[in-house]
Amino acid sequence: MRSAALALCLSLCSLTPALAQDRAILVQSTTSTANSGLYDAILPDFTDASGVTVNVVAVGTGQAIRNAQNCDADVLLVHAKAAEEAFVAEGYGVARQDLMYNDFVIVGPADDPAQIAGMSDAEAALSRIAEAGALFASRGDDSGTHKKERALWSAAGIDVSDASGGWYRETGSGMGATLNAAVGMQAYTLTDRATWISFGNKADFRVAVEGDEDLFNQYGVILVNPERCPSVQAEAGQAFVDWLLSDTGQQAIAAYTLDGQQLFFPNAAK
Repeated sequence: MRSAALALCLSLCSLTPALAQDRAILVQSTTSTANSGLYDAILPDFTDASGVTVNVVAVGTGQAIRNAQNCDADVLLVHAKAAEEAFVAEGYGVARQDLMYNDFVIVGPADDPAQIAGMSDAEAALSRIAEAGALFASRGDDSGTHKKERALWSAAGIDVSDASGGWYRETGSGMGATLNAAVGMQAYTLTDRATWISFGNKADFRVAVEGDEDLFNQYGVILVNPERCPSVQAEAGQAFVDWLLSDTGQQAIAAYTLDGQQLFFPNAAK
């Protein structure tokens, strides 16, 4: 505990007042962390401790990674581990660290046309949706959620491209817009739990499928490689990464709740 605290102090204290003053970093982020209110809750603590302002661009994971590859980021915080590891392997990131997790859920209308309510097997539930031809709204935007959804369809042995425009509807939009579309169409959709909890237009929708280990949703954090992108604010960016992974940052993440529910569960390696 003492060594971790010392390491964090060295990281933050290295940002002298002259360096930290008006210093800002840019984080390319998945939408769920922003839309859930997590950043609003925890970023002021980091800024107070470091003097560094954190500006967040919240887009789908695929777009966030592409933005970071274009050197339009100091830190990447997303939720598609294979793509994150490839980002580092290709030299765009310094190192990837587990940060926190929650889970995905399948939500749908109360009348439950595919009869999947209460199931804990996501692949079986998707098979029922396909067999029933029940409407399903997909983000279709190469986000972390979309990547997970396509992997689940593939594991279920279903090629949704054959159903595109029929019962399978691609919105090309973020999670909030896709949830709104799903509610409007009375369609099932896959969402991360944090966005679902914070979503305000649930109407008669409810969680239909949850609890499958395949619905695990891991978030990672990466400092963009300053050797690849010389514009990276490496010192301030590393200080932010260190703070998120520290006991202080992990406790701040765990403390964030909405309607009495914890949205993210820290799991940085000690």
